[in-house]
Amino acid sequence: MKKDITELVQRSLKKLPYTLKTSLNLSVGSTVERTRNSEHGDFACNIAMQISSLVNKNPREVAEEIVKKIEKNTKILRVEIAGPGFINFYLRPQAFQEELGLILEEGAKYGFQKKSKSQKILLEFISANPTGPLHVGHGRHAAYGASVGNLLEAAGYQVHREYYINDAGRQIDILGVSTWIRWLQSVDLNVAFPVGGYRGDYVKNIIKDIDVKHFEIPTLKNILDDMPNDAPEGDADAYIDALIKKAKIILGNHNFDQICNHALNVIREDIKNDLEEFGVSFDNWFSEKNLEKTGKVDDAINILRKKGMLYKKDGATWFSSSKYGDDKDRVVIRANGMKTYFASDIAYHFEKRKRGFDHLINILGSDHHGYISRLQAGLDAMGYLGSDLEVQLVQFVSLYRNGKKMQMSTRSGQFDTLRQLRAEVGNDAARFYYVMRSNEQHLDFDLDIAMSQSNDNPVFYIQYAHARISTVFRKAEELDMKWNKEKTRNLSMLDTEHEKLIMSALSQFPEIIELAAKNRSPQILVRYLLDLVSNFHSFYNAHKVLVDDERLRNARLTLYAAIKCVVANGLDILGVSAPERM
Repeated sequence: MKKDITELVQRSLKKLPYTLKTSLNLSVGSTVERTRNSEHGDFACNIAMQISSLVNKNPREVAEEIVKKIEKNTKILRVEIAGPGFINFYLRPQAFQEELGLILEEGAKYGFQKKSKSQKILLEFISANPTGPLHVGHGRHAAYGASVGNLLEAAGYQVHREYYINDAGRQIDILGVSTWIRWLQSVDLNVAFPVGGYRGDYVKNIIKDIDVKHFEIPTLKNILDDMPNDAPEGDADAYIDALIKKAKIILGNHNFDQICNHALNVIREDIKNDLEEFGVSFDNWFSEKNLEKTGKVDDAINILRKKGMLYKKDGATWFSSSKYGDDKDRVVIRANGMKTYFASDIAYHFEKRKRGFDHLINILGSDHHGYISRLQAGLDAMGYLGSDLEVQLVQFVSLYRNGKKMQMSTRSGQFDTLRQLRAEVGNDAARFYYVMRSNEQHLDFDLDIAMSQSNDNPVFYIQYAHARISTVFRKAEELDMKWNKEKTRNLSMLDTEHEKLIMSALSQFPEIIELAAKNRSPQILVRYLLDLVSNFHSFYNAHKVLVDDERLRNARLTLYAAIKCVVANGLDILGVSAPERM
């Protein structure tokens, strides 16, 4: 409906005097909105106030000229000018009735635009270090990122989903040495596990399939000689770094890398399986290690060097990122010759743009706020626009069980995994609860509510509406009151306030998708679905559907079918199922 009114206004503008053609450079769609009060019509357009200063005319005078040129339309009852120049559109009831027919005609495609947007989007999300299973915090990134991707596709964008595997650097060495120590313990070598290692039971599982037939078992003396003290007496970081160095000497670099790669492969496959079971998939898994192996990090650094963007200080190589809006310059090569993570980030985002993606969306944890300006500075320096990169930050999740807050730490092993959460509450509740709140808000995930089968549980409340409608159609079949969806001529009988409210809400679905996609806000769709099913449940309790009057029964079943379709389409975007029975 918004699209139809927008097109009417656009055609009217084309018929106006030449001096008003300036208005065509504006986005007319952004000036058309639903009214909050039905007394002011169904839609309002403020284009006249937007362009009045451009054409040196009074806004109301401009509005009058626009209204005079608006073509007659069977869906529009009347058009009025209000206030300083608002153009209010009052629709005929048949406009909402015809929308029901469109919903049934398009079915699972209703509300979804064809891939009409030329902009290609690369959506990177989760990208958790492959040093352990995904925990409940990663689950929020997964649900949010997947829902944003679905919304963008529903709005007509080309979306490529990518997971950046941080499979290089110190964290991987810590994983490797943690695995090695667990293996040594499994063969009865009484070596203490380092405080700074990965302590979760998943590490013990990794060693079950490791090929250790050519590994020699060292003595405790060989391992502990010349080692600093571990925490709490000493420095945990210094100890783990010394232990990594010792492991490489005892095993040799090749064997140590073999252990690291084995651990990485096991964890990476576990993450993939976990996400697939959660309904989250990626078009590409991009390896940080491969970025280094192919020389792309060196290539990016050389480009910056040729542009005069690098300088030496204290033995390190610095990037003048402050020239591009960063709060300070950043090191890209340390004094020891090792490249920083930031150097890899510059190369990775440069590579994203080189692959032909116009807009980059990164979904990161809220603790990565400081990364935004430096990543954008890197793109600017490499010849692209920093604004090509958009970052959405996701706040932390606190998991509550029996009223108690759970502790989460990958290193200590004290965390609840995404897999554990899914096993307890199910995929549907997890996907839904993760996107109920804005990604910018902290999320308290209450397991007791998520598992309840009551109206207090919002995902149950929405799914129950879908199942309830399915039950009505099954009962109609049993009573030989079959719905004939071809006979929609009597939709004018849908004249109660409940029915009008529901039909108006259904017609908003395409606009909700557009708005939620534009704002990267799945919670907008969540609120819409909750409001829609609330109206449905009220209608269900107030009005009988399977009445003797065939015309009224058929009309109300048509309304029910449209509600069921829109609810299913909305839940599908959120990655939640629409059950036929509950």
